[in-house]
Amino acid sequence: MESTDVAIIGGGIVGLATAYRLLQRFPEQRVTVIEKEPHVALHQTGHNSGVLHTGIYYQPGSLRASNCRDGKLAIQDFCDREGIDYKLCGKVIVATKPSELPQLQKIYERGLANQIRCELVGPERLKEIEPHAQGVKAIWVPDAGIVDYREVCDRMVDRLVAGGDQILTSARVYGMYRDGSEMVIETTRGEVSAKLVVNCAGLYSDRVTWMSGQSPPAQIVPFRGEYFELKPSAQHLCNGLIYPVPDAEFPFLGAHFTRMIHGGVECGPNAVFAFSREGYQKLNVNLYDLAEAVTYRGFLALALRHWQAGLGEMWRSMSKTAFVSALQKLVPEIRADQLVAAPAGVRAQALWPNGQLVDDFLIQEKDLVINICNAPSPAATASLNIGQMVVELMAPRLAG
Repeated sequence: MESTDVAIIGGGIVGLATAYRLLQRFPEQRVTVIEKEPHVALHQTGHNSGVLHTGIYYQPGSLRASNCRDGKLAIQDFCDREGIDYKLCGKVIVATKPSELPQLQKIYERGLANQIRCELVGPERLKEIEPHAQGVKAIWVPDAGIVDYREVCDRMVDRLVAGGDQILTSARVYGMYRDGSEMVIETTRGEVSAKLVVNCAGLYSDRVTWMSGQSPPAQIVPFRGEYFELKPSAQHLCNGLIYPVPDAEFPFLGAHFTRMIHGGVECGPNAVFAFSREGYQKLNVNLYDLAEAVTYRGFLALALRHWQAGLGEMWRSMSKTAFVSALQKLVPEIRADQLVAAPAGVRAQALWPNGQLVDDFLIQEKDLVINICNAPSPAATASLNIGQMVVELMAPRLAG
């Protein structure tokens, strides 16, 4: 049996950032990151669009708002020190019709409350920033940016290994039990004994919470985000980040344009229910995942509340014409022949039993285990601050 001081389950950016912050604060502590895949950052982090979010959308005072703002600066500082390329390309949130103006104003006011540098602009200024975008009014957020989070993760791994910590890959966790003053984690590569355990399992965070002996307050339901990419001849249509005004009633941001740090422009996503927690393809089906989701009362309540919007997302998933039509509301020049299919991602969305989305980071602590039960976007941007927050929870026990 391997022994460590702190075991972190999940080798995505939140797990690695937590390990990195722990190394900074308590370099004498041994840390083992346990990852079921042969390499880190292969799921939500590896399918991330790479946006450095500012935190403009989030409820003032929420963990998402404060951690996003400070976490973005921490990621930029990390990239500066490590020589990782990033770019503050800016973002526009565009109201394409007058009925969207009240929601745009609400987002702007949240931005001001969250101390985000942002500006309301009219059609003329919008054209200066994004010449091919169209709208009646927009919010200009100059500090939004782009980065490669996989590169960030690889560099964190380098620093962890150099500090004497271990990354245990190809080690799927299937059980956990307490043995005296330690927790024993059962993995496909053997047992790992740890004084403290942190669950950063993302898509499987609720199941790992059950394994730890705690009851997750919400269940993970997977949603696939489907993307297209602009052909090189059309990439001039987007300078930075072009977003629509999100529907206040539907819990997703809507199809948008994202310039990528290594070149290219992504368009999307659709947000459709995935038939597997790793359902990156439309035909990926895991019967256990599917049955678990569709029998969960929280998912049924969400589906009943948003069935019309859900059908619209499904239609855009099946029809490229419908997808293009959604994009043309922002950039009218876009044509279907300028788009090629791009890899999809899966979002681990935690749902309360009443069908409401868990719209903030959710951390549950008991005994020897800290469970990060929900870490939706902007978790990648906020990862170093989430890690710092978790280390603060561990500090009283580690300092002794």
